[in-house]
Amino acid sequence: MNAPDASPVRALLRNRGFTTVLAYRILALLSYQIVAVTVGWHIYELTRNPFSLGLIGLAEVLPFFCVAPFAGYLVDHLPRRKLGVAACAALTLTAVILVLAAAGWLPTTRLWPIYAAIALTGMARSFLSPIYNALFAKVLAREEFVRGASLGTVIFQAAMVTGPAIGGLLVGFGGKALSYGVAAVLAVLAGGVLARLRVEEPGPPETSLPIFASIAQGARFVWGNQIMLGAMALDMFSVLLGGVVAMLPAFIHDILHHGPEGLGILRAAPALGSVCVGLWLARHPLQQHAGRVLMFAVAGFGLCVIAFGLSRSFWLSALILLAYGMCDGVSVVVRSTILQLSTPDEMRGRVSSINGIFISSSNELGAFYAGTMARVLGLIPAVLLGGCAILAVVATTAWRAPRLRRLDLKDLH
Repeated sequence: MNAPDASPVRALLRNRGFTTVLAYRILALLSYQIVAVTVGWHIYELTRNPFSLGLIGLAEVLPFFCVAPFAGYLVDHLPRRKLGVAACAALTLTAVILVLAAAGWLPTTRLWPIYAAIALTGMARSFLSPIYNALFAKVLAREEFVRGASLGTVIFQAAMVTGPAIGGLLVGFGGKALSYGVAAVLAVLAGGVLARLRVEEPGPPETSLPIFASIAQGARFVWGNQIMLGAMALDMFSVLLGGVVAMLPAFIHDILHHGPEGLGILRAAPALGSVCVGLWLARHPLQQHAGRVLMFAVAGFGLCVIAFGLSRSFWLSALILLAYGMCDGVSVVVRSTILQLSTPDEMRGRVSSINGIFISSSNELGAFYAGTMARVLGLIPAVLLGGCAILAVVATTAWRAPRLRRLDLKDLH
């Protein structure tokens, strides 16, 4: 059998608008991921308490929840490029605050400057995905959305691979202040790239609902779409319950006995697996039986969480996290494609923000949940319980969302 034609993928990469949007995404995510791996090491180094790692997630998710609905509204009504540049400026400020804390120029005995910077990160992040998703639909034709979503996943996960690895290396060989400083530079570059994008921005709507009515309109759209709601809920609960990544500093210190370089490798392994899946799906777009594939992938994700909790070998743990990322990558591509194909252009900001509340915040809530459960049950029992709970979530979703279970992506075109 002949290999699939790669020319559609090359055509996407020759689209200057699309590559500019991808560059913005990878630079912003690299900045955020370097900060994430560095701040986890920073706080655990100060406290040696897994619960303090969980508080990182809480400090980020609460501001995210508060700002995200309004961020979606603004993305639907204001120039996306200017909002994106402002969000990148906030990421820069976050990294600068953390540089000052790491250098000892701010008090860290009570950790409040670090947690305050994390809170600002949560507010900035509430804009990043809605802006990306809205611009994605402006620079690509509808028939290119499936491949574009796969390539977007590759870029997303490439940042998730390289960001933690770079962060771990920078902390190990240059110190925390250097790592935060590099993150600040990347955030500045992300804002600069986005400022150069040439794309048609939405004009003021002819009839505009009040802000809270407009937000509610987006929520009703998602709630009334069983496929979209089911995919979001499945992803949210699996990530919420499978938050092993947030506990990696504790695993590295107490179980696997490696330094920050090892932390960077383990943080990068899930994203590397997702990159491999994204590249495959960009060449072989998933159309038929997408719902069943999604269910099996999330079930595999839960089994990987259980296997990671039982592992005592560093490299075996890394391989398990690689498989964990491959399963998650399938979920990300399917959910991203559903979001792009099912959402009207005038609602992309609001729907993307709701998706962010479901998905992006689940990482931070998952970190808080994992830290709390580790404190109550112990590190290993908490991880094993989370993996078993994910399997229960998959079974429940398959039962309660039959349209998602029977989904073929070609039906959404």
